[in-house]
Amino acid sequence: MATTTQSGVRPAAPGVFPERVLRRWGLDEAPRTVPLTDDPYGRGWRLATGTAAFLLKELTGGRRRHILFRHQVMEALADQGLPVPTAIPARDGRSLVTADARAFALYPWVDGRRRGGLDLSLTQCHELGELLGRVHAALDRLAPPVQQTLLVPTSRADHAVAEIDALLADVAGPAHGPGPGPGDGDGDGDGDDFTALAVRRLRERRALLVALADHQPPELDTATVGYVHGDFHAGSLLYGRTRQVTAIVGWGRLTVGPYGGELVRAAALLFGRDERGLDLERVEAFVRGHAAAFPLDGGQIQAAAHRLWWERLCDIGVLRRRYVDHDAASADVSLLTWWTEHLDRTLDAFAAPYTAASAAPPQLTMT
Repeated sequence: MATTTQSGVRPAAPGVFPERVLRRWGLDEAPRTVPLTDDPYGRGWRLATGTAAFLLKELTGGRRRHILFRHQVMEALADQGLPVPTAIPARDGRSLVTADARAFALYPWVDGRRRGGLDLSLTQCHELGELLGRVHAALDRLAPPVQQTLLVPTSRADHAVAEIDALLADVAGPAHGPGPGPGDGDGDGDGDDFTALAVRRLRERRALLVALADHQPPELDTATVGYVHGDFHAGSLLYGRTRQVTAIVGWGRLTVGPYGGELVRAAALLFGRDERGLDLERVEAFVRGHAAAFPLDGGQIQAAAHRLWWERLCDIGVLRRRYVDHDAASADVSLLTWWTEHLDRTLDAFAAPYTAASAAPPQLTMT
């Protein structure tokens, strides 16, 4: 039976790609092949010959023209001096090779290690933010123009509340629905400890959604929009011995979106510390670095931070996976609890690098 990694990628095995594919790049010598199992964008293999090493990727989940466009964007960014690996052309000049109805691309192998955002100094956080800003500036300059008014669907609190009520009925029965039932005491129920914890966490989220329903962001934001990396986080960055970023990888989710949205999401992924919250000092250094290379607007950044917080508040799927499906690998929700309690501080930290005052989302008021 096939196994899967936590990222959902099925481990590859040597020889599962057609051997004739390598000859398209002139690799007639049989390379040493090591399968890679941690790439969420498709299968991959490290190929090593006597003189060089390569990354062979089988590209899935995208149309040919989208993949070729992505290759063009990555090459344009590399030409601007950014650390972006580019596909090696085959003998016929194509960057995408097909065989047996499967698509492959070859890249130079980049040595490096991954580093968590909390392992970075404030100076390195600033440098990383500046690097993302340089990427955004280059994408804004080189990629095709996009419409600047973006309608972003917003999650609704009442829909999330209804979903929680259904989950409560499944987890502990009707007696443990939205509020404490007869004989429930503190509402933890009579089941096992994990069931009691699940009921408590679901009720806590329900209470927050009811109390904060008026904090829903608008569906139409004024934001600077363009092509963005789409998945910028610690797993997309390789560092060399000098602790400088040697490669930005993971371009499979290149998409159109607000630059501020990607900046905020990247900061939350890089500098989140579970129940200890966001490291706001590192967040501010990261945003300040981004502003040095691609200045936006404090209001846009605050709106993006407010939106990400709201979407996480309404994301009941995380609770379902953790407390109903017993998926220990699912995301921890303790960061959201901290974020909710410190929303005003968080918004201020994201906007701090900008001196111009701008309209902010509604202030958090707990009643």
